Amino acid sequence: MAYNFTFDLSKLSRSFFKEVARFSEQKKIHEKMGSATKFLIEKFRIESLTGLPVSDSVTVIEDMIDTQIKNVSQREAFRKTKKRAVFLPHCSRKYMDGRCKARFDSEMSSYNCRACSPDCIVNQASKIAKEKGYDVYCVPGGSGIRNILQKKSYEGIVGVACTEEMKLGSKLIEHTSICGQAVPLIKNGCSATVFNLDTLKKTL
Repeated sequence: MAYNFTFDLSKLSRSFFKEVARFSEQKKIHEKMGSATKFLIEKFRIESLTGLPVSDSVTVIEDMIDTQIKNVSQREAFRKTKKRAVFLPHCSRKYMDGRCKARFDSEMSSYNCRACSPDCIVNQASKIAKEKGYDVYCVPGGSGIRNILQKKSYEGIVGVACTEEMKLGSKLIEHTSICGQAVPLIKNGCSATVFNLDTLKKTL
């Protein structure tokens, strides 16, 4: 399940995302969520830069803050994990047609990136994660992640997705011993979605 609207935050400055992280680390952030969100929307002119109505902007920013809170709360435990996997969204592939040479593994519900395009963000992210010892999965959706976690016993996972999908992923592992970290998409949709590689590197 994803948002019923699309967004593109890639035009926002990096300081916006740093500000989200700063707010997320403050005490009693949930009590301050409303005022913090409105402050960010006004300060970074999110409505005018993205074209999103204020109500949708509030939804995205509050979900991003909530994601950061979960990241911070699980960070220390995640650092102690050894067997890890990263889940990348298949909609971030450069091509969504036959030009993409990734092969779909029906057993694992995942695409296997074959590094056909050097400038493909999934290819770049896969290389970074594999160099750090992660198993890499490029999945079409949450059901694929569920299938993989049932077959593999990971201690830590990193998920790249829109924050709405992340909330579902969080519920998927909340009653397990798996520690999770999340990297939000900064541009959503059905294709050509975008996430920040630097954020992924730091999270890994």
